[in-house]
Amino acid sequence: MTRTASCQCGQLNLTVEGEPTMVSVCNCTRCQKRSGSAFSLSSRWNPDQVTNRSGDGVTYTRKGNSGKNVKILFCPVCGSTVSTSLELLPDMVGIPVGCFADPDFPAPKVAVGVRQNLSGFGFPMDSCYCATRVSQ
Repeated sequence: MTRTASCQCGQLNLTVEGEPTMVSVCNCTRCQKRSGSAFSLSSRWNPDQVTNRSGDGVTYTRKGNSGKNVKILFCPVCGSTVSTSLELLPDMVGIPVGCFADPDFPAPKVAVGVRQNLSGFGFPMDSCYCATRVSQ
């Protein structure tokens, strides 16, 4: 299956082949700020699944909660994040699920940052693997 992710204005696009290797939700405060929402919903892809990139993007780099770098590619025209890369997951390309505008996109199976949930925006612990559960 071929899917195309794009920013709001359509200037920056990524085309991927196949199915995502992971779909995750994150409630950490940094993802809340990046997405402008109570959580972010991201898909992860192997780099060879990204078959095309068109348009101009700007990269912002920050430290993640792990202390490792997070690179965010966004459109300089509309400001939409179109991809992320995590030093913690070097062989994965993250693409926000909303950039695909696909109501049939696979549901998340992984939740991270659940200790920082906003009141009323929690995710059921029994419906997903929660990375924070491993460290408890």
